[in-house]
Amino acid sequence: MFTGIVEELGEVTAVERLADASRFRLRGPLVTEGAKHGDSIAVNGVCLTVVEFGDGEFTADVMAETLLRSSLGALEVGSRVNLERPMAVGDRLGGHIVQGHVDGTGSILDRTPSENWEIVRIALPAHLSRYVVEKGSITVDGVSLTVVEAADDWFSISIIPTTLALTTLGIKRSGDPVNLEVDVIAKYVERLLGPNARENVK
Repeated sequence: MFTGIVEELGEVTAVERLADASRFRLRGPLVTEGAKHGDSIAVNGVCLTVVEFGDGEFTADVMAETLLRSSLGALEVGSRVNLERPMAVGDRLGGHIVQGHVDGTGSILDRTPSENWEIVRIALPAHLSRYVVEKGSITVDGVSLTVVEAADDWFSISIIPTTLALTTLGIKRSGDPVNLEVDVIAKYVERLLGPNARENVK
C-alpha cells in the first residue's frame, strides 16, 4: 500500500525489451536504502517488485499486463520517474490509500500556469469517469492529488510548486501519457451496491 506522496524523482538507466515483458533498471538512492529482494517500489504509480539492487539502483520486471494498462512501456533510458516506497505500519497517511494498481492511462490536455500553482487538465478514459468526483482523490503518475473539476472525459488538478519541482508532473507536456489510479474505496462501494448487493449482504 502507498500514499501517493512521491519520495524521489528517479531515472531509468537501462531498458531491456523482452518478448512479452520489459526489464527496467532505475536509479533511486533514497528508495533503495535498506531495499531487499522482493520489496515493492511504486514507479509512476505502478507497484513493481525489486529483482536486483545495488549502488542506488534497482531492477524490476514488468509483465505484458502492466505494459498494456500503464504508460511504463514508453519509458526509455533517461526518462524521469516518480518513486515511492510502501507505507510502513504506523506511518502518517499523508495522501490517500493507493494500491499501485493502475486503472488506466490518460494524457495531459493543457496546462494553465499561475503565480503560485498550475492547473492541469487530463483526458479521462470513459470507464473511469464515474469514479472521479470534484474534491475527490486521484493518483496521477503515482502522485496523490485532489480533483478540482470533473467532466465526463477530463478532470483538472491544481499543482503546487513543491509538487512541480519534485515530481515528473513538473516536466510533463501536453499530449504526454500519465498513469491513473482512482479511489479503490469507490470501486468497492460500487461493487457492493451493484446488482449483486443483496447476495453480498447474505
